[in-house]
Amino acid sequence: MIKRLLELRAVAKDPDKQGTLLKIEQEVSAINKLLDRFEKYVGEQRGLLKHLKDLEGFFQEDEQDALHLKNNIPPHMPKRGQQAAPQGGGQVAVQSRQTDAPPAPQEQGPPRKAHRNQIKEMEFITVPEFDSIPPYMKGRVTYDQLNAAVQSINAAVTSKYKILHQPIKTLNNVSRTLHQRFKDQETKDTKGQFFIVEQDIREFAQLKVDKRFVGMLNMLRHCQRLKEVRGGGLTRFILL
Repeated sequence: MIKRLLELRAVAKDPDKQGTLLKIEQEVSAINKLLDRFEKYVGEQRGLLKHLKDLEGFFQEDEQDALHLKNNIPPHMPKRGQQAAPQGGGQVAVQSRQTDAPPAPQEQGPPRKAHRNQIKEMEFITVPEFDSIPPYMKGRVTYDQLNAAVQSINAAVTSKYKILHQPIKTLNNVSRTLHQRFKDQETKDTKGQFFIVEQDIREFAQLKVDKRFVGMLNMLRHCQRLKEVRGGGLTRFILL
């Protein structure tokens, strides 16, 4: 090794070899810079690959949600792009026939009263209403997903008020506990109104009240389907 060092020192002092050594030094420096750039590029590609894997996971979740909604669309839900009733000549003809026909005799009787135990349901969102929602609020939620949330809320409301409308003596211990909880959650602002809380959605609709579902609740509030009343550490969603 000492001999090699002496040879290298002699070469370094040789004016004819100094140019070659300078070129070697420049090439080594260029190779190091290239290696640094390549290492940085590899790091960026690893980060991009991780981001793509996360996106793939999100897409798979959305695909599963969409497949579940597609297989569980209720028959009474309004369809997007559904044509309205025929207008123009056909409507005029129907009106003319109704005008020419003699009025049918109407039976006089006592006015029918609304059923005391009738449970209110939220109306489904129409296509124009869905299109009126701001894009920043709508996000990636589709028309069918929003109406599926409406159906879940209706299911929770129906389950709650079926318990409230039953005589307490006919309820079992679990239902009595729920009945008392529902009564404790009522306030002067909810008197005569139909409302639910997050716990009702989780228990009766089997849904997670996560950030996505809260966003859909905001869209329903925008469409005048519900309003929020806060108090006592609870958020009450009142049907309009």
